[in-house]
Amino acid sequence: MKGIILAGGTGTRLLPLTAVLVKQLLPVYDRPMIFYPLNTLIKAGIRDILIIVPPEYSGSYLNLLGSMFSGRGINISFVVQKRPGGLPEAFILGEDFLDGGASTLILGDNIFEDDFTDAIGSFTGGGRIFAKEVPDPERYGVVEFENGTGKVLSIEEKPSVPKSRFAIPGIYVYDGRASEIARGLSRSERGELEIVDMHRAYLDRGELDVRSISGAYFDAGTHDSLLEASVYVKEKGFGSRFHPIVNDAISEFDAEYKRLVSLQK
Repeated sequence: MKGIILAGGTGTRLLPLTAVLVKQLLPVYDRPMIFYPLNTLIKAGIRDILIIVPPEYSGSYLNLLGSMFSGRGINISFVVQKRPGGLPEAFILGEDFLDGGASTLILGDNIFEDDFTDAIGSFTGGGRIFAKEVPDPERYGVVEFENGTGKVLSIEEKPSVPKSRFAIPGIYVYDGRASEIARGLSRSERGELEIVDMHRAYLDRGELDVRSISGAYFDAGTHDSLLEASVYVKEKGFGSRFHPIVNDAISEFDAEYKRLVSLQK
């Protein structure tokens, strides 16, 4: 199992903040946003991770994460996405990295309290996505279940009249066919590949599994949700529950940075 973090995009909902800094490097309380999806993958046992970044901020990601996890058993690679092309494009850009294996794709602005170790570790094939009951499902992809059975009936992307309150958050587990399936998708009217079509491709094959999550979840792509996420992780001591590999890497990075700054004085 390999991991992909999609950390591109324009972040227009967070302007003017994103006029000077890419969204996934904005702070969520005491650390850049990118560390939250990174921690989710590492905590779930994934050690090979590809981060897809925009060209104008590739140096910023490299400066922060390029060597932070050296010697800790975490292998981080980078691929540049020249322009947003939709979430499934991550499987095309990462095709060589995946080398026909299974992968977990997580969005760089999604913050989860749930531990996905079992959900990812028990994955054997097909597709596995997640559902979270939310008050505003029209902002998300929405999954409709059959009453009493839990069978998935339909999946819609940002419907004006949602058929349920179960949103599909930004973490998806797919088998080694993901890159091939992504290549076969048609682009939508906005010129992008749509993740809902990936879900439907596996659903049509009868190979899509949906698991519900109950912990806090933030799509930190708006000013309000970014603030809510920051307040929550502060109040709940979220950072202290990060995987030791991540917290140790951050602490060492901080100490080295302070040392270098002191030498320049």
